[in-house]
Amino acid sequence: MEFQILGPVEARRDGECVALAGTKVNTVLAALLLARGRMVSDTRLSFLLWGWNPPATMNAQIYTYVSRLRIQLGDEIRIVRQQPGYALHTGEASVDFVTFERLGRLGREALADGRVEEADRHLRGAMDLWHGPALSNVTEFLADAELPQLEEARAAATENRIEADLVLGRHQQIVPELTGLVSLYPVRERMRAQLMTALYRCGRQADALSTYHEGRRALAEELGVDPGEALTATYQRVLTGELQVPAQPPRPVTARTLVPAMLPPDIADFTGRAAELAELRRLLPPAGSGAPSWHARRFLITGMAGGGKTALAVRAANDCLADFPDGQLYADLSHSDGSPRDPRRVLVHLLRALGEDVSKAAGETDLDELIRLYRTRTARKRLLILLDNAVSELQLGPLLPGAPEPAVLITSRTALGPVGGVHTMVLGPLSPEDAFAMLCAALGPVRVGGDPDAARRIAGYCAGLPLAVRIAGNRLITRPQWSLSGLADRLADPAGRLSELEARGLSVPQSLALSLRHLRPERRQLLHRLPVVGGCAPFPAAVVADTLGLSGAEAEHALEALVDHGLLTVSDGPTAPVYELHELVALFARSLGPALPAAELAMR
Repeated sequence: MEFQILGPVEARRDGECVALAGTKVNTVLAALLLARGRMVSDTRLSFLLWGWNPPATMNAQIYTYVSRLRIQLGDEIRIVRQQPGYALHTGEASVDFVTFERLGRLGREALADGRVEEADRHLRGAMDLWHGPALSNVTEFLADAELPQLEEARAAATENRIEADLVLGRHQQIVPELTGLVSLYPVRERMRAQLMTALYRCGRQADALSTYHEGRRALAEELGVDPGEALTATYQRVLTGELQVPAQPPRPVTARTLVPAMLPPDIADFTGRAAELAELRRLLPPAGSGAPSWHARRFLITGMAGGGKTALAVRAANDCLADFPDGQLYADLSHSDGSPRDPRRVLVHLLRALGEDVSKAAGETDLDELIRLYRTRTARKRLLILLDNAVSELQLGPLLPGAPEPAVLITSRTALGPVGGVHTMVLGPLSPEDAFAMLCAALGPVRVGGDPDAARRIAGYCAGLPLAVRIAGNRLITRPQWSLSGLADRLADPAGRLSELEARGLSVPQSLALSLRHLRPERRQLLHRLPVVGGCAPFPAAVVADTLGLSGAEAEHALEALVDHGLLTVSDGPTAPVYELHELVALFARSLGPALPAAELAMR
């Protein structure tokens, strides 16, 4: 998915334009994109849509526009309700003004370092993203609020690109463009100085001096000021003949490093996982001795769907930012349907964040070449790399740096195969007290204090699953008129509990369903039968074998497969390992449909 606002607001999927219905929908989309994942309040959206005269039905209309966007953009893009507004999460989608800012920053830094040809390449790439006046199909209220800063960024990037052109000796080519720009921006002194320089180098000293005097009059008439130091210095250099073309571009004198900062937003009310968080804080940072180490620091956080793996990883990473001065990289390794992302595309995404100009499409780029470049760019760098939602060790292999300095945090609901040097942490459910504290943090002490017993019941029905607690909290936040006891009563019914744990893009049953994607049909049917076998109490493989007519080896092999997919937990029993179904997984398993005959459950 690609989003564009540097021209008409557009959304494109696989190169095809997504039909967006009208100016108001375009305005909501542009406002959410410009917020960069932050919440945009209903009040702000109302003003951007209707100014100071919103209709009485503004909240309903905003909801309608957001609903249309959700339908038109599909599951790849998440628009979530965050009281009192909405936030848009673009995931892996590209946004043209974000790319424009990145290329503009890279060009500015390269120009400051004397890497002029590199600066020219970045800055021309940035300017190529503009395909007309920005925000040209939104309301006047949004355009008035946001267009000035976009136009200023465009003008500044243009000045930097022209600066590179002047250093590279392209003064003759840029005189026509600069003449038009100075006419459009008569009081931008840097552009006027650049035009004077280009004119002088073309042998047009008189025109250069005339350009200065025109600028002095414009500044006096429009702003009541005299020319600034830079424009005056250029005028003096025209008079003294000091504006010759540089013999060659200056050599780089410094080596600035682009510091990526890609971590997802931290959860402000993060609760629980104290022991796991302390362990990651201890293990993630490099040893303090300063001696080189060849021990790779790679950590896998695994557990059932909705267990808070990503939230823990992001919190641990944020707590250790000072130990990774070269930045943080992030990549989501799964699509919204649970299928794995192509490592090529992920590598292109990471390399661009590291400042590499990876111009080819990911599908046309040699994987080995991308891996080589990635490992070269991460070598000897104190980076923290978060690889979220890994599907398999085969997908993961190309994304691991070759050097020991970067630390790698991996999350996966699947037990991955052998990956060199990985320390594994398995997350279980939250304790009842931590689940209650998480709900309290979301709702606030006043809301919980009105009915603490109901709050404990809600937390109990969520069975320690952080996703379930968050959904319950979100539903109560967005429905301030609801009583806690009312939601607790609805959750008390096992038949309807899972349907109550769905809200605004978050869903316990949908999250659990992703774990079935790579599960063989006979093991899926075994999962359906397990609540009948042992309920939620621990049980050994022998009980499953006796009940379903399987051999002990077949039953254990099948149960271990469910453990590997995060649908079952295993622990040591008195004489043999015992397995246990999470309470919500058991409810989900019952919903899977009729079981196969026992003979078809044999694991071949």
